[in-house]
Amino acid sequence: MHRVIEDYIRMCHDGYKLGWHERNGGNLTYRMRPEEVEGCRNLFTQDRHLDLPIDASALAGEHFITSGSGKYMRNMPLEPERNMGIIRIDDDGAGYTILWGLEDDAKPTSELPSHLLNHIARCAVTDGRCRVIYHAHPANITALSYTIEPDARVLSRILWQSETECAVVFPEGVGILDWMIPGGTDIALETSKLIRTYPAVVWAFHGIFGSGETFDETFGLVHTIEKAAEIYLKAKGAGIVRTIGDDQLRLLADAFGVKINEDFLD
Repeated sequence: MHRVIEDYIRMCHDGYKLGWHERNGGNLTYRMRPEEVEGCRNLFTQDRHLDLPIDASALAGEHFITSGSGKYMRNMPLEPERNMGIIRIDDDGAGYTILWGLEDDAKPTSELPSHLLNHIARCAVTDGRCRVIYHAHPANITALSYTIEPDARVLSRILWQSETECAVVFPEGVGILDWMIPGGTDIALETSKLIRTYPAVVWAFHGIFGSGETFDETFGLVHTIEKAAEIYLKAKGAGIVRTIGDDQLRLLADAFGVKINEDFLD
């Protein structure tokens, strides 16, 4: 099995072990590098075509590893061919072809439109460096969304002030989208608008979308956000006496050479 498939499976299983993927919750897509496509070409024994409800022409010809609809992350290491697959986006962006995996007529995740639109958005703002889009259901960041209005400034400040590394890991902040029905084009479009500005977007009362150049970077981003949310909720329950100040956040950003979102500071 190619290394990229092994790395994909590891990320899925790591999320499951942390409790982020109850039942068939969560999904992951990875935009493959040309050499990875070539390394997996001997696996491409399928030719099943499906249409897309969105215009994915910006990703024409790209290959993606994707989790399957209704599949359980806990089963990824056991039966990869049944729970994940490799697809190629059509040259006109109107559909895709399943080349490997997703056996027994399985389909890619129902959140595929959100993933592809997020890939388009993040590729545009990272000069094509972004390759991973990850959706998970971590309990603490989801719980935190019940305690605030869906305001990116409020959320980002809470996270920055809850764990010192947060301002370095996501100096742009974290976006948040108010509750919408998942799996459709509407939530996909709204998420893709926010993810142009923020590397991660919380879906209120639901979970989070994270993006990055590598599996490690993307998983680390979501893990950091989830840990900060856990710290905040514990501190709030015990009674917050003091926290990291705005001037300290600026000093931190300067020390690590990142540009913090000044619109979110006083």
